[in-house]
Amino acid sequence: MKILHTSDWHIGRALYGRKRYEEFAQFLDWLIGCIESEGIEALLVAGDVFDNGTPGNRALELYYRFLCRCAGAGCRHVVVTAGNHDSPSLLNAPREVLRFLNVHVVGCMAEATDELVVLNDVDGRPELIVCAVPYLRDRDIRSAEAGETFEDKGRKLVEGIREHYRQAGEAAVAKRSELGRNIPIIAMGHLFTNGGQTMEGDGVRELYVGTLGQVRADCFPECFDYLALGHLHLAQRVGGSDLRRYSGAPIPMSFGEAGQRKVVVAVNTGAEVVTVQEIPVPCFQTLATVRGDWQRIAGRIGELKRDGAAAWLEVIYEGDEVIADLQERLRELIDGTALEILRAKNMRLVERTLSRMATEETLDDLSVDDVFARCLAAHAVPEEQQAELVAAFRETVAALHEDASLGEV
Repeated sequence: MKILHTSDWHIGRALYGRKRYEEFAQFLDWLIGCIESEGIEALLVAGDVFDNGTPGNRALELYYRFLCRCAGAGCRHVVVTAGNHDSPSLLNAPREVLRFLNVHVVGCMAEATDELVVLNDVDGRPELIVCAVPYLRDRDIRSAEAGETFEDKGRKLVEGIREHYRQAGEAAVAKRSELGRNIPIIAMGHLFTNGGQTMEGDGVRELYVGTLGQVRADCFPECFDYLALGHLHLAQRVGGSDLRRYSGAPIPMSFGEAGQRKVVVAVNTGAEVVTVQEIPVPCFQTLATVRGDWQRIAGRIGELKRDGAAAWLEVIYEGDEVIADLQERLRELIDGTALEILRAKNMRLVERTLSRMATEETLDDLSVDDVFARCLAAHAVPEEQQAELVAAFRETVAALHEDASLGEV
């Protein structure tokens, strides 16, 4: 059976307020084409289908339309497991209906036998066993105890994950014996393995402190012929093994991921050996970070303009000169082009503002008026303009407090 491993679609995710539904639609169209051209018979989606637990109608439409198209593309089976961003109940709700499309959904942890999915060949004979393990939540696998330390929590969490996969492996081996056929076993998961690589802005690295929740490679039984993981956005091997992998996110989730090679993983379970091939995913929306002094930023944007690029940009100004009108200058640079600046950060102004604060001061020591006064000074705003700005600022603060009090009522 030829299988395709993917994960971390994050349908519905925005980038600095910019909706990305066109990118998601283009990726799913490409994925259908990939399934057809590669002769994929089973698709494994290892978690984080959506970016949050309450996806909008557009995100749901893209997901369900894609599942309906899979059968027409020749894909006989789809197995979807939930990630930490997904709502288990939302994914599980239509699973009885989806089963008629040979779409198998596991939204939350269950007994190991209930997570087993047996996939048949075209003649209806069992050809593959999938341990469809979803994201294992802390409350599902660890009982909290009074007085336990941070290290105790991490140890019990990893032990719970190890035990669940042990049970899954044993159930799969027992099922294979019951079927009387020496068929491969593939396990799925959505977790952080020890040594896994993350990227700035991917929303993953902030979840793990020290070794909390980081699973070692030896937590997975040897009976698994392939381990299809999700959660980390960079495609990578686990413990250097070709048969234990993260497929990674198929589109960049942040500017930090821009330029990274995005793939899906084709897995062929032959009679003797399992083989793996990475299939590159095209870039559907160019992201670029432009940083440096003004001359370097202007030069780089000029190059993008000459190339006719339709890119989304993150601009980080790091020059020595204080540029108070950075936003206006950048707007003039990209006027009339297909470039769009989603984020501009003026590091020089940030540093200047911080340098004006005494080292012993913290925000707790300052009132909102004090902070605004420091900002005016950092921007070298003339005194004759400050009175009007202070009045407007105080009016805005008052309106915010009013809105907050109305919300409480």
